[in-house]
Amino acid sequence: MTAVLLIDDDVELAEMLGDYLAQDGFTVTTEHDGESGVQAALSGNYAIAVLDVMMPRLSGIEVLRQIRAASTMPILMLTARGDDMDRIVGLELGADDYVPKPCLPRELAARLRAILRRSTAPGESSSTPLVFGALCVRPEQRRVEWNGESVELTGTEYNLLETLARHAGRPVSKEELSEQALGRALSRFDRSIDVHLSSIRQKLGRLADGRSCIQTVYRQGYQLIRE
Repeated sequence: MTAVLLIDDDVELAEMLGDYLAQDGFTVTTEHDGESGVQAALSGNYAIAVLDVMMPRLSGIEVLRQIRAASTMPILMLTARGDDMDRIVGLELGADDYVPKPCLPRELAARLRAILRRSTAPGESSSTPLVFGALCVRPEQRRVEWNGESVELTGTEYNLLETLARHAGRPVSKEELSEQALGRALSRFDRSIDVHLSSIRQKLGRLADGRSCIQTVYRQGYQLIRE
């Protein structure tokens, strides 16, 4: 069974989500404050974490920051509905996805499975490295290099970059990226793709002319430059 760490100070909600996830095949452990959440997340005992934003002792954003400093474990954030800034900051710091509160337990379970499937499955694609100039994407190891140096990406960032690499030289719409890399349809006003790609651009180096290797194509999406 997949071990899920649920970090949320709302005891009633955490129990409800934990019960549902347990019935759906997950093993759930709950922590109710940020400090114990970080310790548990870094224990190596969990496949994925569900993280609330508003918590005592350490906010969810700070918890995410500390986990990301030491681990690439998949993280799904729970945010207040309509709180765009929390979602954007969370994605910029490396969250893999988010679900607004109040959330449907069934949707939460589906999102967790989608993240885990993308993070752990070997994939249907070839293991042949994808090389474009200084960029090398190694699907078999889910690893990325720039000029031979390893680049640390979250699972979702890796999925987006591999998707672009497999379509290098042509624009890929945000709808395609959401379906292929996030495992869900793009919803209205959803900026998660833009935020993740902004983070990837910052982590990768620049081309000789100073441009990013990932270009925005007006009204068409994003494109990885073949060089």
